[in-house]
Amino acid sequence: MASQQVSEHPLQLSSYSKRVLLKTILDRPDGGLGLTGERVVIGGWVKSSKEKGRNSGAPQSPPSGNASEVPAASTQGVDVTCSEVIQARIPPCLRSFVRIFIGGRRPSDAPDPTKKAPSMAYLLVNDGSSVSSIQVVVKSSVAPISQVTSPGTSILAEGLLKQPSNTGKRVIELEVENILHIGTVDLTKYPLTKTRLPLEFLRNYSHLRPRTTMVASVTRIRNALAYATHTFCQNHGFLYVNMPVITSTDSMGNGETFQVTTLFSEAEKIEEPNPMNDHGAINLEVVKTAIKEKSNRVQELQRTDSNKEALLVALLDLQKTNELALQMEEREKAKPGTSFKVGKVDFSEDYFSRQAYLSASAQLHIESYACALGSVYAFGPTFRTKDSHSSRHLAESWMVELEIAFAELEDAMNCVEDYVKFLCKWILENCSNDMKLLAKRIDKTSMDRLRSVASSTFERLTYTKTVELLMEIADKTFETKVYWGINLAEEHERYLADEIFKKPVIIYDHPKEVKPFYVRVNDDGKTVCAMDLVLPKVGAVIRGSQKEERIDVLSTRIQECGLRQEMYDWYLDLRRHGNVKHTGFSLGFEQMVMLATGLDDIRDAIPFPRSHGKLTC
Repeated sequence: MASQQVSEHPLQLSSYSKRVLLKTILDRPDGGLGLTGERVVIGGWVKSSKEKGRNSGAPQSPPSGNASEVPAASTQGVDVTCSEVIQARIPPCLRSFVRIFIGGRRPSDAPDPTKKAPSMAYLLVNDGSSVSSIQVVVKSSVAPISQVTSPGTSILAEGLLKQPSNTGKRVIELEVENILHIGTVDLTKYPLTKTRLPLEFLRNYSHLRPRTTMVASVTRIRNALAYATHTFCQNHGFLYVNMPVITSTDSMGNGETFQVTTLFSEAEKIEEPNPMNDHGAINLEVVKTAIKEKSNRVQELQRTDSNKEALLVALLDLQKTNELALQMEEREKAKPGTSFKVGKVDFSEDYFSRQAYLSASAQLHIESYACALGSVYAFGPTFRTKDSHSSRHLAESWMVELEIAFAELEDAMNCVEDYVKFLCKWILENCSNDMKLLAKRIDKTSMDRLRSVASSTFERLTYTKTVELLMEIADKTFETKVYWGINLAEEHERYLADEIFKKPVIIYDHPKEVKPFYVRVNDDGKTVCAMDLVLPKVGAVIRGSQKEERIDVLSTRIQECGLRQEMYDWYLDLRRHGNVKHTGFSLGFEQMVMLATGLDDIRDAIPFPRSHGKLTC
């Protein structure tokens, strides 16, 4: 029977690594039982560990081979307390002061050379390919137990797959015969030693947080959504095109753009001829940024009612940084002429000889390819300088943008409905294990919500009808008053999808004043051919429009919006030469991740969040 199971589900090596991905073992229908007796090499990171048994002799010395090159962990035989970890992280000059409040090291914590080493360790190891972790059994004769038991330790191990001797949920384990690599962890500095850490805490360690089970699941779901996007577009005849990140055009026409320039760095070279020998203005700015981050950290600890030890150390750290900033400011005042002030900037001397921006949307540029190739799509980063600390806004986010030639608004609405349903079905069919985990940890209704979206007929109603419905509501008071002509707020959109219709809603024909200049004006002269898709829980996920193909109307709209005509002259060329009707839409990728995972904060839906006042790495 076992041999039959192996032939039906053969083990596959990782394409470019001589190891077996854990998902090929653990995600089999039999949980890996049919692979009993197989010799494999696996690699991953230790999630947790248990030690068993004690040798009668002294601790084992490192074995020969690669493992011996890794020094034994300094925490051998020591139970490290929270206080000791904190003291190890702060400067030596402050440690005596901190010990007054939180106490010193206990004499009993000193390593005992006569303490007997454990003879065996049971590790839970995960390599990121699956939600599940494999149990790995390491004997002290193979590797020093102290080197492999710390959370976060990486190992590459060879051994035999066998059934566990103890009864439990696990049907297979790896008995290690040879350790090929060990990457040790310094427990005094590694921040992820505890399990189920809050997402707010993990944002401070965006470079390490993918090692947590929850963030790993979010990442796999994000990957699946990206794969599904390409699959849908390719299946429906869309060509994938790459759009510029640096542009000369404010694509949204609202001024929420990052400028790209090299002028300021040149100015600093002139103003600061020898920055290595003094604490210049640029260094002072770094310190001020650190003060903001440390202040936010203190506020976070106070809000979450964290332990007093962590709060005390954070306050001391903030005080020291404030004192450093004051010293540097005094030094700057004593050295006139070193501060750089921005006056009138001559962009003709800049790198591009003109103003340049980070793209807020590929909307305008993608039209040029739609008007040549038919149906196209782009998938990439966008940048907006929205001055908001909201859990719904990012300075850098990813967007999927589709554009269809010879199409009108209704065609785009049909495409939107098919696309979103396809994404929801894909996640349900291909990410069931990750979805089950997140349903337990974050939102138990997330899978039901995806099924509902995938099976619903999207409600479609005009902006005017939407306003009428909202104005008739008597038992709900909105923060923003509802009247015809406003740009519907998130609370209005969410109420429609969550409370009134309890399913996806497409709102179309918006007032022209609340939509970009390039949207086609309707015959009534008051509304435009624009649409917004609002989904339960997350709000507006897609915004789209039919583009204004009449060059005279488009030119008038540019003037009405107070935009510079010369900036958009290349865009008007698309109307001058071979013009066609075309329509499209943009999907906020992080919002779609939030729908699938149940996350409430957009900063947890992207690998490295960039938001106002926050840039960790």
